[in-house]
Amino acid sequence: MTGWRGQPTEPLSAETVRDEAWKHIGPIRLDRVVPERDALALHHWLTHPSSAFWQMTELGLDEVLAYSRRVADATDEHAWIGRIGGRPRFMVETYDPSRVLLAGLYRARTGDVGMHLLTAPAEGPRLHGLTDAVMAATMRFCFRTLRAQRVVVEPDVRNTAIAAKNAAAGFRVVREIDLPGKRAALSVCTREDFAASRLGARTIHEDPR
Repeated sequence: MTGWRGQPTEPLSAETVRDEAWKHIGPIRLDRVVPERDALALHHWLTHPSSAFWQMTELGLDEVLAYSRRVADATDEHAWIGRIGGRPRFMVETYDPSRVLLAGLYRARTGDVGMHLLTAPAEGPRLHGLTDAVMAATMRFCFRTLRAQRVVVEPDVRNTAIAAKNAAAGFRVVREIDLPGKRAALSVCTREDFAASRLGARTIHEDPR
C-alpha cells in the first residue's frame, strides 16, 4: 500500500544501521511515532529551549498529543521516532512538499520528500559524533526506506547549527523563502549529493538485529 509519490503508508521501520566510525553510539532505528506512547518524550523535546526553531516551546502535553495524532492520521506527512541502542533520541518528520508547507513555493519533482529532524536535548556530556550519526541515518532512511529521489528542507535562516549539518549531508541552498514564523533557506539534497557528502561517504554496516 502506498501514499504520495509511492511513499509507504503501512506500518514500517527503518533497518537498524551502524556505522563503524560511530559504533560507540550504538545501532540506530526509526519507527513510526505512536502518539499515546511517544507524546510525553516529544513534549519534553519540543518545549525545550534548544528546540525554539520548531516554534512549539509553549505547547502543553495535550497539544503535543493532538499534534502527533494529526500527523499520524495524515496521508501526506509522517512522524518517526529514532532510537539509539533502543532509547528514543530523536524524531523525524517526513512530508510531501508539493502538498504540505511548500505547496506552490518551489518546483517540485517526483520523488521529493520533505524532512524535519529534532534531536533530544543533551543530558550529561555530549556524545561525540551523535548528531552526525543521526543525520546520516535519517538521510539513508529517506533514500532507502522512503525511496526519495531528493530530500527537501526549509530551516530557519538563523539556525546556523542545522545549516552546517545540512551542508555536511550534501544539501544545497536553492533560495530563501518566507514561511509562517520564519525566513527559510529552501535546500535540496539528491542521492548523488548525499553520497558525495562528508556524512554520506562514510561506510555503513547494517546490523540485522
